[in-house]
Amino acid sequence: MNVDISLKDLDSLFPGDFTEEQKARAKTLFLKNLSLEAHQFYGGKMQTLPRCGIFGFNWFNVWYTPGVSKISTTIRDDNDSSFALSSRGNMVAVVSDSTRVLGDGDCTPPGGLGVMEGKAMLMKYLGGVDAVPLCVDSRDASGKNNPDKIIEFVKMVQHSFGAINLEDISQPNCFKVLDELRETCDIPVWHDDAQGTACVTLAGLINALKLVNKKLSEVRIVLLGAGASNTTIARLLMTDGADPAKIIMFDSQGSLHTGRKDIETDTRNYRKWELCQKTNPQGIKDMDTAIKGADVLIALSTPGPDTVKREWVRSMAEKAIVFACANPVPEIWPYAAKEEGAYIVATGRGDFPNQVNNSVCFPGILKGALLVRSRKITDGMAIRCAHSIADFAERRGISPENIIATMEETEVFAVEAADVAMQAIAEDVARVPMTWDEVYQQAKADIAASRSLVADMQRLGHIKEPPQEMLEAALQSAIEAVK
Repeated sequence: MNVDISLKDLDSLFPGDFTEEQKARAKTLFLKNLSLEAHQFYGGKMQTLPRCGIFGFNWFNVWYTPGVSKISTTIRDDNDSSFALSSRGNMVAVVSDSTRVLGDGDCTPPGGLGVMEGKAMLMKYLGGVDAVPLCVDSRDASGKNNPDKIIEFVKMVQHSFGAINLEDISQPNCFKVLDELRETCDIPVWHDDAQGTACVTLAGLINALKLVNKKLSEVRIVLLGAGASNTTIARLLMTDGADPAKIIMFDSQGSLHTGRKDIETDTRNYRKWELCQKTNPQGIKDMDTAIKGADVLIALSTPGPDTVKREWVRSMAEKAIVFACANPVPEIWPYAAKEEGAYIVATGRGDFPNQVNNSVCFPGILKGALLVRSRKITDGMAIRCAHSIADFAERRGISPENIIATMEETEVFAVEAADVAMQAIAEDVARVPMTWDEVYQQAKADIAASRSLVADMQRLGHIKEPPQEMLEAALQSAIEAVK
């Protein structure tokens, strides 16, 4: 049995008599099983390699002592020269305390390494950006996770990096960490769970609304989940034209509205309280009422196919749009949402149509920010990136099963890098002026070089192909577990 997982559609790997639900469960188990074995086989996903050449013995004296002394004194006299004289200009730190890793919660500091290495891998392969995973312990003496420890850590290490990518930090700590670091650091600080997910969700929704001939300013939107992702999605949607009065958001305790004293009295929840004041002016409290006739449902909530009820989808407006983006299992299986009348369904997974995943956003937006040496990534830059992704997909053609660009479309990352860079220049947060074409060509070349490097290492055997036995065992285990 030859198991080929390069195929876009993994359904063909499973028995023909499997139901849609069984196939969906089996795919999840197969990918998890294979992930564990493949990580063990490779010993993780990332390594470091020299950028420079070693052309003979004396090059050691150029790259290190005594020659390197000139680099130290030059940077000492002009700190900004560090972006050009070291790897800093293309280097991102992926920082996490691993307190909210995907849908698995607090995984302990080293438990987040798999995800942070994954971010670093995608940045390099998709965006031509170098990245280092840094999982830190944010617990204080009392054992509580303290956001101030993450803030202090990032402030201390920022001088070695061109940008910081925050990841998998639990709510509400993530809000304080991002908001303070965005203002106090002199390099971009980007929270991918929040800003990246919001950016790509907006991109997908822009095109979905075009297909159903509805306007963002007019649709009724329900958001299930009020974590870092959905609260930022709500903010970006409103900034881009959505009507706050037509938005209702739910957290684990019910809907957000001005009567939520539990949120108002907890100063850590200031972002959620802002939404309580801006959205749901009617004070609707139950999901059944909120979802009836709604045009859009955006769920970033508890993973599991029964979190979003079939009857909720059934009660939505004609040509309803459902984004069920919990990972690793969506809140409702796409086939189930379709059966209940949803016109467009998106998830966070690449093995279903319409993957709304920040992997199509962060490599490009960070690349654009790095190339013009931006001091921050603003909401305006994130919104520009969303429209860049949506416009790219529209130009090559969109449909209900294909609303957004994918990781396979190499050019999208160079295009969004250039668009984001122009926005940074327009907002006067860039250190270096460049034209759109200069950014595009540089990003495109760097991405091509990264992909060629991986291809060459595979071809030369420095990266070995995983054995078929590993794939077969992972597949068989998944099939047996679901039967």
